Amino acid sequence: MKTPLLLTLLLVAPGAGLLQGCAAVVAGGAMTTAAVVADQRTTGTILDDRMIESKANDFFQADGAIAQQAHLNVTSYNGMVLVVGQAPTEDLRARALEYVSRVAKVRHVYNEVTIGAPIPALERTNDGLITTKVKSKLITISDISTNDITVTTETGVVYLMGLLDQATGDAVAEVVAGVSGVQKVVKLFEAPAAAGPK
Repeated sequence: MKTPLLLTLLLVAPGAGLLQGCAAVVAGGAMTTAAVVADQRTTGTILDDRMIESKANDFFQADGAIAQQAHLNVTSYNGMVLVVGQAPTEDLRARALEYVSRVAKVRHVYNEVTIGAPIPALERTNDGLITTKVKSKLITISDISTNDITVTTETGVVYLMGLLDQATGDAVAEVVAGVSGVQKVVKLFEAPAAAGPK
């Protein structure tokens, strides 16, 4: 009887991480459902965002040069897509961004891909730790749901995406800038009214 439970956790785990943290993985489907309810996006938009990320990564894996030579990460929030990482040539970067723009439901692509060799694994690990610290800090901010903000860190630069008005976004960014290890904060927030119905 352990196999079905393990399979369920494995199927839930990849998407759960997109809903802010490992707690959703531990709790399984119940926590994922709770996170969806607390999110400003509709359930359909959340699923669209997951699909955008998945399809973009499928494109990258299907392109041998990108898969072997580049290090790219894609984050989608409300159809606004952030691509970070490194590509060795302008041609590979342009190809990767073109792939992302082809995915259905993509409204805009933020290009934060630098030209160069992929960063070392140790630096990626450090970026992951910074992301964890930033998410922990966000929990302490009153009147902010962590489901309204997606955090991506690349080479110490923290990218914040979500549905927040400018004043709130500025205040959140100021708090995040004080987190140890953060080199820079880039705000990619969208005003809730501007996002419109999905």
